[in-house]
Amino acid sequence: MQRHGFLGGSAALRIRVTGSVLLVAHLAFVAWYTLRPLDVPWILPPNLRPFDGIRADVALGWPAAVRSLGGSLALLAPLGVLLPMAGGRLAGSPLASLLRTVSAATLLSLGIELLQTGVPGQVVDVDSLLLNTAGVALAHLAVVPACRARLRRRYGRRGGHDVPREEPAQGRTPTIPRVGIAP
Repeated sequence: MQRHGFLGGSAALRIRVTGSVLLVAHLAFVAWYTLRPLDVPWILPPNLRPFDGIRADVALGWPAAVRSLGGSLALLAPLGVLLPMAGGRLAGSPLASLLRTVSAATLLSLGIELLQTGVPGQVVDVDSLLLNTAGVALAHLAVVPACRARLRRRYGRRGGHDVPREEPAQGRTPTIPRVGIAP
């Protein structure tokens, strides 16, 4: 009989499948939202200086700044939860998990910004990259460690590997004697 890890097999599979489906759905939404052409009367120049766009948003007033900055923070924030959920690791280093998630989100955000160069009405903004990455990190820190701790408590395991363990060996594996090649 094969063991299925500490989540009982079906629970681990359900978490991974749910995370993967939600991840694909969210990425499809992000691609549609960020890469669709916009009809605008003029296009702003690209913002390649960090924090210039954030300063400009804050100068417009707090309601406009919260709407603009909050939208950039929230756009990719679900990835902070969905990427670890799709990966299915429960017993790993929290720092390594955060670094993996933030690195993947940074690369995804950078890819989106680079793809936007070819989309009419969309401009590159380095502050979007920074805010998207910060949103992912905040969501990861707020949700993932608590959920992992809860799952480890619930299923009674403290550390170890999430891969299924093999059964102990039941003896030597039978071998077939080699037959020589005819002359």
